[in-house]
This record gives sequence, structure tokens and C-alpha cells, in this order.
Amino acid sequence: MTLRTPVTLGVVLIVLVVLLTAVWISGTVWGAVRNDSTSGMFWVMLGAGAPLLIAILAGVIAYLTLSVKAFNLNRRQSNFIDSVTHELKSPIASLKLYLQTMTRHDVSVEQQKEFHLIMLEDVERLDSLINHLLDVARVDRGGEAYEACDLSLHTVLSKCAQGACVRYKLPPETVRVKCPPILVHAPVIQIEILFRNLIDNAIKYGGSPPKVELTAVCSASGDVTVSVLDNGTGIPANLRRKVFGRFVRLGSELERSQQGTGLGLYLVRNITHAMGGRINIQDGHWEVSTEPADHSPSDTPEGGLPETAPKSCQQGTRIDVTLPNGKLAESEPPPVSPPQDQASDIAED
Repeated sequence: MTLRTPVTLGVVLIVLVVLLTAVWISGTVWGAVRNDSTSGMFWVMLGAGAPLLIAILAGVIAYLTLSVKAFNLNRRQSNFIDSVTHELKSPIASLKLYLQTMTRHDVSVEQQKEFHLIMLEDVERLDSLINHLLDVARVDRGGEAYEACDLSLHTVLSKCAQGACVRYKLPPETVRVKCPPILVHAPVIQIEILFRNLIDNAIKYGGSPPKVELTAVCSASGDVTVSVLDNGTGIPANLRRKVFGRFVRLGSELERSQQGTGLGLYLVRNITHAMGGRINIQDGHWEVSTEPADHSPSDTPEGGLPETAPKSCQQGTRIDVTLPNGKLAESEPPPVSPPQDQASDIAED
């Protein structure tokens, strides 16, 4: 069953109700004007029937809207089941294969070490998936209070960035962190889940190779904005609100090039709102400077310096997360040096 069936049925019902309402109003008004003796009855019928027909029209529209939402949710749940089944089946099949190989055949020590490393990666993949699902269940359940404390934002971002590079086997310079000494008053668990999912999403849907930049600023009012910029193809403007829904993954589940369950940005949105913050998606831009060409002495301008390399803009996606209760950490004051005359006296002694 496709979405065309409920939409067509709903449109037909809406048209019929509109026509019925127009005929009812026209007939009752015409009867009230034509018959003076029974005009009061027609006006009563008009006053009672017209609101009922309008209520029926509103009910049909609401029913159509809910049907479309239910259909989309059902489709997203089907995609979620497909992706989770794949995420569970692949590492389990890999573990089973390597265990059977080690049981039925003589394996050298080097091969055993290689098999152990591969099986450990599969176990970590399963553990990451289970933790992801548990995080979603914990957020959906709500009502669970987490103790907030002052956290060093640079430490949290660096920890999440290093963990993401290790999980995806990327060099540490893949994720750059630009964060002044900012303290955020927030629960440790929620803040780590928030930025871990943001960085994972930026790496998975970034370019090849991926490149991610984290930039944090703190305003005078205490709002902390963390911008996560990747070098991916971007998200269309009409889909930027939808990507925060549950089980939402753009495209077809049968044509996936990236692992995932469609719950990462859903967690990001819910945690951000629970902490009293806000989130926004927009186009990002990277400034890429091209390599300067070899200049001959004749091409050198009169100033003696070669021309600077031109810069080109590479488009990406930027997600801005703004959280309250932030402040700049107080830096230690520099040591006080003695006055110049005292310093000279000390040097003479």
C-alpha cells in the first residue's frame, strides 16, 4: 500500500464535504428568502447544519493528516528494523565465521591475533549499537534526573572527537576542535551523548575523506554555541526539520552506504531541548586555498613577492547547538613582577 491511496481518498472526501456544505448553505438561504412563513425554520437549519458540516470537514482533514503521519512513521519504522537487523546480523555472522574457523582448523598464532582483533571490532560495533538504543530508550522515558556540574567544554569535545576518530579508524586531525576555556553547567551523560552523536553524524555524512571542525563561542548572556561543520554534500532546506525525527534516514534503506539507525539526530534534538537549548542546521563553507604555482622571476610583481594563492569555497553542513548556563573559565592571573627600581636593587645585591 502506497501513500497515494489515503491521500486520494482524503481529497475526495474533502471535496464532497465542501460541495455538500456549499449546497446546504445555498439551499437553506434560498428557502429562507423565498418562503417568509417558514424562513425561521430555514435559518435555524442553517445555523445548526453549517457548523456541523464545517466540523466534519475539519475532522476529515485532521484524519487525513494523521493517516499520512502514521504511514510515514510506519515506513520509517520499517527502515529502522531493516537497518538494525543488518547492524546485528553482520557482526554476529562475522563472529560466528571466525569462531568456527578457529574451532575446526589449525590456526597460527598470527592469524589468531588477527581474528581476535576483528572479533573485538565486531563486539564493539554491537556494543555501540546497543548503547545507542539504550540512550534512545532513556531519553524517551524521561523523568530521570541527572546531576549537573561544571564541565570543561574543551575536554568534552576533545574526548568525543578522539573517540570518534578511533571508532572510524581516522587520523586525529580529522576532527579539529577550536574551543576557548568555557565551562558548561550540564549533566555529563547528556552532554557526551549530544556531541558524540553530532560528531558521528558529521563523519558518516562528510566528504571523502571526512573533515570536521568544532567551534565553540560563549556570549555575554551565558549562551554557549557549538558549531559542527563537515565537508559533506549538505542537507536540502526542505528536509532539515525532518532529519531530527525518529528513525529518519534520507533515501532508501536498500541503498545505504553508511551504517546507522536514524536515531542520532533524534537524540541530539531531544537532549538539546531537555537542557533548554536550541539547534539549527544551515549550509557551511570551508575556505580551501589552492597550492601556489611555481613563479618564474619574470612573473614576480614589482614588489618582489609572488601573488597569493587564490581561495575557493567548499560547501558543507553546519549544525549549531546553543546551550544555556555557560561561562568563560577564569584564567590564573600572571605573576606580579616587582617595580623596575626594586628589580635593579635585587640584581645589584
